[in-house]
Amino acid sequence: MATEIRSQIDQGITLPFSWFADPAVFALEQQRIFARGWQYAGPAEWVAEPGQYLTCHAGLVPVVVVRDHDGGLNGFVNICRHRATEVAQGNGRRETLQCPYHAWTYGLDGCLRAAPRSQLEPEFDRSQLGLLPVAVDTWGPMVFVNRDLEAPPLHDVLGGLPALLETAGFSFEGLRFRERRESELAANWKAVVENFLECYHCATAHPAFSAEVDVRPDRYLLEAHPTFNAQYCRAKATGEQGQFHLLYPNTGINVFPGPANLSIGPIVPAGPGRTERYLDYFFAPDADEAWLSDFFAFDDQVGKEDTVLVESVHRGMASGLLEHGQLLLNAEPLLAAFQRWIGDQLKPDAQGLAVERE
Repeated sequence: MATEIRSQIDQGITLPFSWFADPAVFALEQQRIFARGWQYAGPAEWVAEPGQYLTCHAGLVPVVVVRDHDGGLNGFVNICRHRATEVAQGNGRRETLQCPYHAWTYGLDGCLRAAPRSQLEPEFDRSQLGLLPVAVDTWGPMVFVNRDLEAPPLHDVLGGLPALLETAGFSFEGLRFRERRESELAANWKAVVENFLECYHCATAHPAFSAEVDVRPDRYLLEAHPTFNAQYCRAKATGEQGQFHLLYPNTGINVFPGPANLSIGPIVPAGPGRTERYLDYFFAPDADEAWLSDFFAFDDQVGKEDTVLVESVHRGMASGLLEHGQLLLNAEPLLAAFQRWIGDQLKPDAQGLAVERE
């Protein structure tokens, strides 16, 4: 099945559009992709000191990351072992992780410390009821999580990405978290990723972006790697370089031309037809406020334009009228690479799902 999918994509034939709307495919993605992949969680400064924590999602699964009193960084599935309530919300500082429902209380090591009235249950064994662990790691000022404790290290998955950024003169040094901006789209997560992976639409859909950035095919460069996809651009006025990367499966990384900047965030699958997004923005502490105001206005405008496009794409895919689309491989090679990767992750189970229904 995976060979057939790769052969079709090599001919420019997309994944079945039904894969972008089918609940069964969405459920399979949770098992095959989001239970195994490294995903961005939040700024490292949010968990720099003992007791500090942050929350995020790995696919549909809520996760909490906390710094313990020995300085260790721990990650757990953010679900109480009693009745599955989310134990922590947002980010902050706590001495313990206490469930707000029935006060089951966990240490910063994830162990269950107290459960009211549990002493009346002769078979109750606290040692077996700790929060489920997840893998956690950092890259620069950023925290990542992975539900798979046996997954390859984050360093291995990043591969050559850090070197690509460094070669372009980018450095994390001096960057500080500024703010988080959240959004929601009525579209499948893969459609959101695919929009991120090409600038074929930029000249038509993003006039302000195209006025600032050289989007000509021979100047806006695309490069596929085994664990990430890279885009390189230059500002028309200054020649300064920008880079945009997708770290599989769903972390977008943006470095725009100009003063030191980084924005990063996950494209979170919230349902077959719904995606949640947030971007964390990092700048130098002394960044010019007027420039920041213009930067956010520019970025917000591009985001609004993309939202309209992606939601329209999803409605078309979900209509059931067309089985496939036709890629232009010269303009959309990163879409092809991403779709091959999706096919590889879902094999062989996808054969009995949406493909068979066509």
